[in-house]
Amino acid sequence: MTQTTSSPTILLIAGHWLGAWAWDEVLEHLGADESRAVAMTLPGLDATDPARATRTLEDQADAIREQLFRLGASAEQPAVVVAHSGANSPLSLVLDRHPALVDRVVWVDSGPVASGSVFAPELPEEVDELPLPPFDVLAQQASLDGLTPQALERFRQRAVPEPGPVLRQPVELANDERRTIATTLICCSIPSAQLLELARAGHPMFAEVATLEHLDVVDLPTGHWPMWSRPGDLAEQIHMAASRGR
Repeated sequence: MTQTTSSPTILLIAGHWLGAWAWDEVLEHLGADESRAVAMTLPGLDATDPARATRTLEDQADAIREQLFRLGASAEQPAVVVAHSGANSPLSLVLDRHPALVDRVVWVDSGPVASGSVFAPELPEEVDELPLPPFDVLAQQASLDGLTPQALERFRQRAVPEPGPVLRQPVELANDERRTIATTLICCSIPSAQLLELARAGHPMFAEVATLEHLDVVDLPTGHWPMWSRPGDLAEQIHMAASRGR
């Protein structure tokens, strides 16, 4: 059902190594837009959880579902979910199992994963967790463009190692209804034209995008962490996407 309220419920989920704190600046801007926005920390990324390194993708998907219920999401009043980077795996599970709870999904420099995807299939079983790598190594995997020294320092200080089980578990999907959910891609480190070309070519990281039935794409040129490099612009794009409904 189409969400008609001018102040939709928005759930924000950050990617690897990050908790709800990563969205602080974006939430300030969304508050000014009078959006009802809430950020969550996925299981395994709470530094105070003594068992966090054992948390799984299933734990994370269950937590997203429970948070949606707490926010009042239902088939009659579905929520908007914003997912950054590695949050795509647990959210893809939720979209597969509970598509009626989500009115629109907004992928921030991210996108849906295909069934059978594994983030780090070669990660040895004995590796309990994956800490944030040195920035010179990270920059070879994801763009740090736009991040100030202060932002990098906060990232380093607050990052929580990613649980090994989350990185090794395959994402098993079976419900094609997930592809009918309205979707917005906010493209930051990869331009939308290039991403769509890769999707049409069947690139394994982007092929699922080509299966989506209701897709909007937005270019927000910056690095992989726009919540710190362009928080106001990101909040504006999230608000605009959330206001569209299905």
